[in-house]
Amino acid sequence: MTNKIEWKYPNAIVDCKWLSKNLNDDNIRIYDCTTYLNYKDDDPTLPYLVESGRKQYEISHIPNSSYIDIQSDLSDKDSPYRFTMPKLRTLSENFKRLGIGENFHIILYSRNGSQWSARVWWMLRSVGVDNVSILDGGFNEWVRNGLPTTNEITFFSTSNFTFKPRDDIFVSKEIIIKTLEDKNTKILNSLTEDIHSGQNPRYGRPGRIPNSINIPFHKLVDAKTGKFLHIEELFKIFQLNNIKHENDIINYCGGGIAASLEAFILYQLGFENITIYDNSLSEWATDETLPMEKD
Repeated sequence: MTNKIEWKYPNAIVDCKWLSKNLNDDNIRIYDCTTYLNYKDDDPTLPYLVESGRKQYEISHIPNSSYIDIQSDLSDKDSPYRFTMPKLRTLSENFKRLGIGENFHIILYSRNGSQWSARVWWMLRSVGVDNVSILDGGFNEWVRNGLPTTNEITFFSTSNFTFKPRDDIFVSKEIIIKTLEDKNTKILNSLTEDIHSGQNPRYGRPGRIPNSINIPFHKLVDAKTGKFLHIEELFKIFQLNNIKHENDIINYCGGGIAASLEAFILYQLGFENITIYDNSLSEWATDETLPMEKD
């Protein structure tokens, strides 16, 4: 008889039914994290244009939810890359301004894939905020369930939490370089197969970081609902790719967004040594001094 596999941290995921019952709980603060990427093919230094999801939020959103603009509110504006993490102290102050506080259970959702919620989830964790959950299936699942929406804008008052930085979650290219030949380190590419193989040069030089394993992030969620696949299916995906709990695992993608979803799922499966390469291929593929590999 085999042991049943369960989420390691079940409180980090909530479903629509639970949220609908707790919408008016003053101890909960809900945030729409939606961001859109409009892909371009003519300039590898600008592989996509970032579009805020604020317009869609203003048209319709989950009641009592506020909006987080990841590009504008939570990214380093001086970076040449789109979603670079700011300094952790700056990030914590920005979260406080948005109403994130230690007295609240923070709920994150997005309407075009949970990778955006996962990105914010890890960013919050990096500054010491742990009472945070992702809405499984996000806004689209909420609408599919016939649950109420509104166009009433919500702004939360400034809040506070104890700044407890974790500076080992998001890593730099220097860490990748050091671990390229390390047999215990697994480097996971969350992007699509065509980018991983080198057929699609979206980020500049075609291909991938050497020795990396391709587990596309979209294969970790149900194509129709956007909800996370059943935990046993997810565990099998990583098992088939020889990812073990004793491994050090570095997740990357184009700009650290899709990689955040993969890292979140690994966290829920009980993996502990998880990091995210923040600038990912947006940086790596445009740096001619760094090695690339392709099929």
